[in-house]
Amino acid sequence: MTRTQKQSDRDENPTENPAESTAKPGGRGAASAVQSVDRAVSVLEILARHGEAGVTEIADELDVHKSTAFRLLGVLENRGLVAQAKDRGKYYLGAGVLRLAGAAAVRLDVSQEGVPVCRELADELGETVNIAVLDDDAAVNIMQARGTASVTAQNWLGRRTPLHATSSGKVLFAHMPPTLREGLLARPLHRFTERTVTVASMLRGELDTVVQQGYAITVEELEIGLAAAASPIRSHDGKVIASLSVSGPVYRLSQERLPELAKRTEAAAAELSRRMGYGF
Repeated sequence: MTRTQKQSDRDENPTENPAESTAKPGGRGAASAVQSVDRAVSVLEILARHGEAGVTEIADELDVHKSTAFRLLGVLENRGLVAQAKDRGKYYLGAGVLRLAGAAAVRLDVSQEGVPVCRELADELGETVNIAVLDDDAAVNIMQARGTASVTAQNWLGRRTPLHATSSGKVLFAHMPPTLREGLLARPLHRFTERTVTVASMLRGELDTVVQQGYAITVEELEIGLAAAASPIRSHDGKVIASLSVSGPVYRLSQERLPELAKRTEAAAAELSRRMGYGF
């Protein structure tokens, strides 16, 4: 039996007992799944390196049978990560890769461009300033600047927070496509404090108000003693890609001061949006 035939047998039959492929985590089935992911990533790297390649070329570089390479390419093509040139039969990176790269670039760009804006706002207000982006059904903070009054404030960087109980989350929630927003509103809304909005109809009304007024305010909806205000950050095409927030203790961010802070976050978010190309 040749090496490629052996490799084909291993690819076609990764385990002798089919039941083992769905066995306990860390078993042979899990190892096979990890190997498939590794090979799929290798396919993308090969296409990135060569520009385009045929099934035979890819199989040779992966040291697998052509049928295995073909299956990997089929999965990647279904996800839009590779495409096939019909006239030559060769494969190249698809638009899905650009979509993923674009999402990563936006996150990186808004974080970098936001540094001077957030630092200036934090120095001016003395409070903690964050930039958050949408991460599935949560907001994740990707940049933070602390003002002089927030020396002992907690670190929000990298933390995922619920959309319905935070000012940044409500901004991102409010500007979602309607079908996505309604899908999330149909899920149970977890209560964190007595002030958390857990009724979908009430939250829907709040989100509509956020869109109309240009900012969101929350008071003790995620944690007792915490208040915040946030506004949307837009990309060059007007799409909301992140939110900028100011947060602090309720004894400093009082009901009287919050509207003023909301206007300042709105102005800072508008400046960052301009840096991202919005309005040109």
